Formats: sequence, structure tokens, C-alpha cells
Amino acid sequence: MLKKTITFLKEVRLEMGKVNWPTKDELFASTWVVLLFSVIVALGVWVFDLFFSRVLRIILG
Repeated sequence: MLKKTITFLKEVRLEMGKVNWPTKDELFASTWVVLLFSVIVALGVWVFDLFFSRVLRIILG
């Protein structure tokens, strides 16, 4: 079991060396895209929730 674990960890280290890590600028750009998209989706959900809650309030009202 210990031998398999050591082999696994060596292979993980080898594969991590092959990873193409993003630059700092790429990371910041991607972060802003994700944050902006999250805010847009949240606003969309809020608008739909507001609309449907008012419609239900009128129907059940």
C-alpha cells in the first residue's frame, strides 16, 4: 500500500510539471470575467424572481 502511494505521488508531481499555468494577467482577466458573469446572472435571477413573485401575488391576491 505504501509503495503504491509513493508511486502515485511521484506520478502526480511529474504531471504537475506538465501543467500550463496561467500568467498573472491571464488569471486576473479570467477572474474579472467570472465575477462579471456571476453578477449578470444574479441580476437576471433577481429580476425573474421579482417578476414572478409579483405575478403570483396578483394571481393569489
